[in-house]
Amino acid sequence: MIVAIDGPAGSGKSTVARALSDRLDLIFLDTGAMYRSVTVECLRQGIDMTDTEKIIQVARSISISFGNSANGQTVYANGSNVTTEIRTPEVDRNVSAVAAIPEVREAMVTLQRRAGENGDVVAEGRDIGTVVFPEADVKVFLTADPAARAHRRAVQRQGGDAATGNDAQVDAKSEEKILEDIKARDKADSERKAAPLRAAEDAHHIDSSALSVEEVIAAIIALHPGLGKRDARNHRASHQGNGSESSSSDDGKSHTEEPKALREKVFYSSGI
Repeated sequence: MIVAIDGPAGSGKSTVARALSDRLDLIFLDTGAMYRSVTVECLRQGIDMTDTEKIIQVARSISISFGNSANGQTVYANGSNVTTEIRTPEVDRNVSAVAAIPEVREAMVTLQRRAGENGDVVAEGRDIGTVVFPEADVKVFLTADPAARAHRRAVQRQGGDAATGNDAQVDAKSEEKILEDIKARDKADSERKAAPLRAAEDAHHIDSSALSVEEVIAAIIALHPGLGKRDARNHRASHQGNGSESSSSDDGKSHTEEPKALREKVFYSSGI
């Protein structure tokens, strides 16, 4: 089962994909973090963002891995924890230019497809349903009003929870600047020549502006009977004793479940 979630910056893709992966026991593939990791590595090396050749070299040689911590997913680039660094304003301003380079996208798409070879993945980004996994079982194009997206980013940068911070107070000037950046990012992502931001023809459009994360997840699960069955199965399993190491599959056979944290750590993209 592959679920593809595309959409513009701040629409809630990462939050929804992560929560959906937890609920349905799917591997979460944060493709946006991969492009951000390349950007971080370029900035660390002092590479000029107009030096396409050097940026391509970084993309082709970088190693990216995902793990788990008490605070959620962790991201490593060349063995260094960049979980916080990839979300900085500097990276926000430069990641579109990096992601627009065809050779960079080619390198990242190769790694993303490698991660999805085993199936049971929820991936989010801007070209998941159109380029990376065009045969995905479920395709969603998640949108939100630019102002709502800017507010979520402002809450996130102040250390709040973007998923529950619709009414949180934030610095007005900071939020205005984020709104400007988001509009510029939308324009750049939509107009780039390599895999521009657009919805797949068979994608389901969901506007998250006034929806909670749980409401968005419920809408996605309702799109495919396989997701509903998976959700029901996981719900039943959660009510069974925690001491049981095996559960019964739909075909009646018993199997031992590999810890989810371990499975997520399995995705390790070495340089190509």
